Amino acid sequence: MSLAQAGFRLVETGGPRLFCFYPTEAEESVQTVGPYSFPAASGAPAASLRQLLIVISHGTGSTPLVFRELGVRLARHGYPVVGVEHPGNNRNDNRLANTMAILEQRPRDIRRAIDWARAEWSVPERAVVIGHSLGGYTGLACAGGQGSFYTQPFSVEPDPRVIALVLLAPAASWFQSPGALDAVRVPVLMLTGDKDPHAPPFHARVVTSGLPKDTPMDHRVVANAGHFSFQDPFPEAMRSPAFPPSQDPEGFDRAAFQQQWHGWLLDFLKTFSEPPRPA
Repeated sequence: MSLAQAGFRLVETGGPRLFCFYPTEAEESVQTVGPYSFPAASGAPAASLRQLLIVISHGTGSTPLVFRELGVRLARHGYPVVGVEHPGNNRNDNRLANTMAILEQRPRDIRRAIDWARAEWSVPERAVVIGHSLGGYTGLACAGGQGSFYTQPFSVEPDPRVIALVLLAPAASWFQSPGALDAVRVPVLMLTGDKDPHAPPFHARVVTSGLPKDTPMDHRVVANAGHFSFQDPFPEAMRSPAFPPSQDPEGFDRAAFQQQWHGWLLDFLKTFSEPPRPA
């Protein structure tokens, strides 16, 4: 399949804002949203969509734009992509951070994003959730994980349209109760960094030990990677030791690693992909 161009739309839903990347035949140009720039055709019509939706859930207090290069790359390979900006837990509005309310809300945000994409692009009800940090919690909850806020259990309705998960340095401490992950039976690709102070190996063990034994799991520990190493490189003006997401362990090449892990992801997605259809 020849590579498409990437289209881009920013969609206001009245709930989560959606940062949408998708294949198009229109010519790309440089788009700038806040401090981030990327190549895409703004507002262009979609074309030749693969029949698999990719939904990205960012970490706490973050933004889908830290995965803008990933969105462009997936779109060029034919995938419709929706980056979900979680209300009350993003870089512009973080009032719900560290609350049970946001743990309950985040999976609903994903459901709304899938609903929107299904109506907009007429794609089948098949979605892969990519989640970083608290986005990893979000993906597991969408796939059937039942969490606890410290000692208080809460219930999240799973979404059967989620058919696979990609967990990037997932925050999994919410799933320590016995049986919390028993209902998660979709294939999982999990990437963790061996120098991650925010999601140390304990979090990965919660996932690997909690998933049913017959749940397909590919766990890759990335040497010398930190918590934020899975995000796109930040613009030069944002790189500073005072801004931890822009930093990596000494000697780690984030830009080169993006090419590597994006390749792993594309190989993983091929397992579920169907031939593209005209939009």
